[in-house]
Amino acid sequence: MRYASVTNRLAGLGSDKWAVHMRAREMKHAGEDVIELTIGEPDIPTPNDMIDVAERSMRAGRTGYSNGRGEPAVLAALSAKYTARTGRPIDAEHIMCFPGTQTALSLVMLGIAEEGDEIITGDPLYATYDGVVRATGAMRVSVPLRPEKGFRMQAADLEKVITPRTKVLLLNTPHNPTGAVLSAREIAEIGEVCRKHNLWIVSDEVYEQLIFDGTFASPLDQPELADRTVAVSSISKSHAAPGFRSGWCVGPKDFTRRLLPLSESMLFGGQPFIADMTAYALGQPSAAASTMRESYLRRARSIANRLDGVAGIDCKIPQAGMFILADIHATGLSGDEFAMRLLEEELVAVMPGESFGENLAGYLRLSLSVADDKIDAACAGIVRLASRLQKRKSA
Repeated sequence: MRYASVTNRLAGLGSDKWAVHMRAREMKHAGEDVIELTIGEPDIPTPNDMIDVAERSMRAGRTGYSNGRGEPAVLAALSAKYTARTGRPIDAEHIMCFPGTQTALSLVMLGIAEEGDEIITGDPLYATYDGVVRATGAMRVSVPLRPEKGFRMQAADLEKVITPRTKVLLLNTPHNPTGAVLSAREIAEIGEVCRKHNLWIVSDEVYEQLIFDGTFASPLDQPELADRTVAVSSISKSHAAPGFRSGWCVGPKDFTRRLLPLSESMLFGGQPFIADMTAYALGQPSAAASTMRESYLRRARSIANRLDGVAGIDCKIPQAGMFILADIHATGLSGDEFAMRLLEEELVAVMPGESFGENLAGYLRLSLSVADDKIDAACAGIVRLASRLQKRKSA
């Protein structure tokens, strides 16, 4: 039988990136006491008041079909949020709702890019971006995010990789996996390059409310970039509600008008009771985000204090997010090699930097959404392995 070319483009994509995580799960299933610092998922439950709203909504009969753009209440809540944030009128025609940021990102890209186009991302990058880009038929082109610049994209580096085929910049701030936060000035400089070359900017802003150091800035908030920017986000991280799959995009009216038939052909709306819960959540400050910011920053400081400068490890506190990076180049092992040995020898599972692009080779990514005692035990295991490697190098 014959298959569409998209199945070939995506065949097996990403499976190798999660080898350490999958091996850790196998070991845990076999009874091993593995500490997992691989996945970024809120470690607090979805707030009870949000669940209560969803339950009441279901019992009130809000379990039928929705429409392709989104329920009126959640569109109104998003309109209020982005009108206040941008200082410009953002109404329902600028917005579309989706089941999570991942779906929003995928459909937005399908509405912009196609075979023959190039989509630029930073490197390092979130692991699913390869699939999002390849599904459109476009080619992904990398801009190096350099550690000496705090892994923040530089406008000059962006301009170097643009070709006549470039159509989209996929921007991620706050950034996964590095935790870097772009300033308004840096975004303006990047945006000027995009204006010069007539590029779309797709801005993944899911970590907007998990910033420790700095102020959130978005290309959507800059009037001169608004006509070429589509922002995507969700309540998964900000409200500790990843399983509810509630996300959205905000962009030019003409863009959402054109995207709507594509979305309707695939989804035709979400669940009204989840939309009601989302509208309620967006109508007030997120207590969950405040709790997570405090916990993740505390854990990041603890990890940096335990690892930075020990056995050659370089580990700095990130600006935002749910992860911290550890540079283990001095051990002489790649991130893949160190992570697998750490799992087998110390029963600690972390993600190798190579899973997130070439520019993170020789790093580890550690999740901050793990209990403090497990963080302490994991750091002890990392130090033990790095110290053993250091002794063998000096012997």
